[in-house]
Amino acid sequence: MFTRILIANRGEIACRVIDTAHRMGVATVAVFSDADRGARHVAMADAAVHIGGPAPRESYLRGDRIIAGALASGAEAIHPGYGFLSENPDFVDAVAAAGLVFIGPSGNAIRAMGLKDAAKRLMAEAGVPVVPGYHGAGQNPADLAREAAKIGYPVLIKAVAGGGGKGMRRVENAAGFAEALASAQGEAATAFGNPAVLVEKYVEKPRHIEVQVFGDGTRAVHLFERDCSLQRRHQKVIEEAPAPGMTAKMRAAMGQAAVRAAEAIGYSGAGTVEFIVDASEGLRPDRFWFMEMNTRLQVEHPVTEAITGVDLVEWQLRVAAGEPLPARQEDLRISGHAFEARLYAEDVPAGFLPATGTLTHLAFPPGARIDTGVRAGDTISPWYDPMIAKLTVHGASRAVALAQLCRALEATEVAGSVTNLGFLAALARHPGFRVGEVDTGLIGRDLAALAAAPAPAAAVVALAAIAAAGLERGAGPMGGFTLWSPLRRAVLLEGHMATLVVRAPGQITVALDGTDHDCVLNADGWWVDGASTGAHVVTHAGGISVFAAGAHHFNAVDPLARVAEVSGGGGLTLAPMPGLVKAVFVVPGQEVAAGERLAILEAMKMEHTLLAARAARVAEVLTAAGAQVEAGAALIRLELVE
Repeated sequence: MFTRILIANRGEIACRVIDTAHRMGVATVAVFSDADRGARHVAMADAAVHIGGPAPRESYLRGDRIIAGALASGAEAIHPGYGFLSENPDFVDAVAAAGLVFIGPSGNAIRAMGLKDAAKRLMAEAGVPVVPGYHGAGQNPADLAREAAKIGYPVLIKAVAGGGGKGMRRVENAAGFAEALASAQGEAATAFGNPAVLVEKYVEKPRHIEVQVFGDGTRAVHLFERDCSLQRRHQKVIEEAPAPGMTAKMRAAMGQAAVRAAEAIGYSGAGTVEFIVDASEGLRPDRFWFMEMNTRLQVEHPVTEAITGVDLVEWQLRVAAGEPLPARQEDLRISGHAFEARLYAEDVPAGFLPATGTLTHLAFPPGARIDTGVRAGDTISPWYDPMIAKLTVHGASRAVALAQLCRALEATEVAGSVTNLGFLAALARHPGFRVGEVDTGLIGRDLAALAAAPAPAAAVVALAAIAAAGLERGAGPMGGFTLWSPLRRAVLLEGHMATLVVRAPGQITVALDGTDHDCVLNADGWWVDGASTGAHVVTHAGGISVFAAGAHHFNAVDPLARVAEVSGGGGLTLAPMPGLVKAVFVVPGQEVAAGERLAILEAMKMEHTLLAARAARVAEVLTAAGAQVEAGAALIRLELVE
């Protein structure tokens, strides 16, 4: 066994590899860019090597610097994790040339699966079923159009060097083929430097089911399947193992096909054979086809580990160190069911745009496996994938595991960045998903409902108002009686107006929308209207977060933010003091709701958010970001909506 390895990656996968290596008594060396000097994986490793600037091309894609770091630190082997250089055969060859061991497949095995068209021809020769289509080298548009007609519409155009949905187009009929082909080839050339495409039959009700394989260079076994059908824009969101509805006959056929694929290329290490499945008539052994092989450990490998009890990273280290396969096929069994949800810093309503921010608060529930590369106080960097964590749960049955997933998502607490946490929770509750009726189009069909943020309950808003007033721990023994603290206080949250009356220590009446809510601080937290909320309230630099069967975030409004009334029923938003306009959020003609942000003014080293006092239409924007304004200057003119 190795005494020291270097992990040529970052974030949660680097931390996950370090965990297993340390459990096996193997010392670890981390690599880091300028952006990752204080990262969790650097703190966990026994040693760390700086490899360059924050951009991946300056650091994590610099194989020469990574190899030099391994040699200088005394590492005997390099674990690639996933992404970056993990499937770069030239890097694998360079590692071997330097006298180091690459913990993964050979460069030749990676090359064999690197191009989709060549891989599919190889798989067909090995007896692995492939989707009906054209996988030849010819790229003449007229020839490709004829091949599409032979296959039968709808067809799917796919970049041969592609991944993640880039260079992929669905074509419904012959009339749209030429335009779709040009678009796919252009995108493929930009993304991969290779415009070549293949054409395949489009599967009408597709499921994405993949099989985990493991080889020692000669022999291979499979560790059953994972269903990865819950995707948005070809990116996986929630994975599960085993696949719902899987039959023993189908599992045996898929497993045998995956093993044939791995053995056909002399595969060594952990890999995944991905299949597209036509689920229009259930799962049938004659309705699955090879799609591609990922020649590395997959992001979703924890669900396989959960149902098999196998540590795949341990197996990687053992086989790379020269040991035979740790188990025979007949030794492997499925136990229970597992789900993995990928928690990202991303703005779901804005189209899943990656987000940044400082994680001012981060807490995960007990009972779930958490793979993460960040801690509370860490910053989500704009340079890398914005994954915060993977949550994996395991139960005796699918129903039990799904209930655990819902509970784990509801109990996860993140503040400081927008996340997809609410989206994941809604997806876990989706009626079709709950009964196992999944396919790759599920999210797209119901995206509006899944992405909609639920309105917070009155009790949640009341607790946020209490926190905004600084009273989340109660008003103190003299609360409501001190001369310098008013009995009544108005609190404006973005989108909500509340009036607080402190009756006694730990007793507050909160008026919201004309209704009074009785709030009492007991030993187990705040009770609202006679019921325990079980809520956890966190005040942080980004605002106020209330965690109660989900996460709700509020911005407290600066009392200087106001709208002055003018004649004609309109309104002017005035600068309350001299300052710098940091941002303007509206444009003329836009309709705004009461409490909606209009602009941010920086004054006296503080940022003041200017909000609409009522529902209105933006008539004029009289300023711009970067403008220096005087006190009382008109910034935005609103007019009432008829």
